[in-house]
Amino acid sequence: MSILPLIFERSAPGKRALRFPKPDVPEVAAADLIPPEYLRAEAPNLPEVAEVEVVRHFTQLSRRNHGVDVDFYPLGSCTMKYNPRINETVARLPGVALTHPLQPAETVQGNLKLLHTMEQHLCEVTGMDRMTFQPAAGAHGELTGVLLIKKYHETRGDVARKKIIVPDSAHGTNPATAAMAGFDVISIKSAGDGSVDLAALRAAVGPDTAGLMMTNPSTMGLFDPNVKEIADIVHKAGGLVYYDGANLNAIMGYTRPGDMGFDVVHLNLHKTFSQPHGGGGPGAGPVGVKKILEPYLPVPVVEKQGEQYVLDWDRPESIGKLRAFTGSFGVMARAYAYLIAYGPELKEVSEYAVLNANYVMAHLRKYYDLPVDRYCMHECVLSAKTLKNEVGVKTLDIAKRLLDEGVHPPTIYFPLIVEEAIMIEPTETEDKATLDRFVASMVKIYEEAKVDPEKVKGAPFTTVVGRLDEALAARKPNLRFKGSVGWASGALLLGLGARVGGSVAPRG
Repeated sequence: MSILPLIFERSAPGKRALRFPKPDVPEVAAADLIPPEYLRAEAPNLPEVAEVEVVRHFTQLSRRNHGVDVDFYPLGSCTMKYNPRINETVARLPGVALTHPLQPAETVQGNLKLLHTMEQHLCEVTGMDRMTFQPAAGAHGELTGVLLIKKYHETRGDVARKKIIVPDSAHGTNPATAAMAGFDVISIKSAGDGSVDLAALRAAVGPDTAGLMMTNPSTMGLFDPNVKEIADIVHKAGGLVYYDGANLNAIMGYTRPGDMGFDVVHLNLHKTFSQPHGGGGPGAGPVGVKKILEPYLPVPVVEKQGEQYVLDWDRPESIGKLRAFTGSFGVMARAYAYLIAYGPELKEVSEYAVLNANYVMAHLRKYYDLPVDRYCMHECVLSAKTLKNEVGVKTLDIAKRLLDEGVHPPTIYFPLIVEEAIMIEPTETEDKATLDRFVASMVKIYEEAKVDPEKVKGAPFTTVVGRLDEALAARKPNLRFKGSVGWASGALLLGLGARVGGSVAPRG
């Protein structure tokens, strides 16, 4: 694959992509409007290119990206499922895309009805009583949920509850969220079968326990059969139980967090309900609660009064606002379209997600280590520990070699409790032929590692850039273009170039 020139290397003096007409209003000097300390001493040295070059450049860049629209994307724990295009059509409807969150409620009744109806649907899916759509993503939803738990205890005068218990198989954001909310984090180790160690949990709870944060299925891809007992232990100690909904894709229609004993749950609409994600957003992490936490929900909350939908700001015990307005409405519209389309078939979504993960695990366990020998749920966790010990090929090497197969690597080195972890989530959207091709690639790399480990350790060979010195790239990133145009730093971060300097071996 040839190297793609930077947009600055395409530049030539005098070229223009757009010419503006002469202004039909009086011109005003920038110095008359902007304080001098904020003005440039000279104009920025931007690339000069024609429109066709701009279009071709960014189209060529996009064709070098890997995404779920390009090929298999088995990123474990992230649920990179296919996003139906009808959802995009819905999000672009004028009544969705062109309305403003500050419009009077009477002018956006359809939008408010969508949120109100979606709240009812998601409460039915999760077993919760009310929901807020404010949080911008999963971790933001976590923070919302933990702040609700904190408010609950404070309102009751139970201020001694300073500890949040987090199993070691939880998402890494769980302990970070609890700490950010001002709690002390208590980690509970997993038992041999990947479940929460009940004896360790009983020893950890007490009058200082505010709650427990749990993902079920866990990041091991395993459903904890003791979940109701876990909830009972925490409740008897006076704490509340929080459900990390990142892995809801495995259980929809079969069981609900509310039925398991959870008091608060966040959902990832950009995972389970097919909102596209990656590259920083947009996302959404709505939070559902049982009635005991309803008074504390962020404002505003959508309510139905007669035949009208209104935004309720009069909630004196609310934890306040977590972000602007009611959340990312375009994301809600996409997720609503998904819910309406699949409705009663959500159970089937989970069936195929679980089936696909177990199909992959059953084939690859012959070649890679299986840390816990149980049926998995929506994702399976394997390990390259033996391969590393025998021939020196690590999980990272396998991931790099997969790039040569045209497949995005699965999540690696997570969960942290598994040495040389390989976390694979096929989702329900992939067919058997795709899974067979992925399995064949993983088997090929395993056999290659046995015969020629140095080849695997040198991968990738077919990508634009070769093997990264990842430590150097992280500690001394080269993000500055130093060509003849002499443009300033940040070109790569803005997506204006296709190279990383210094630590990369380019491929011709």
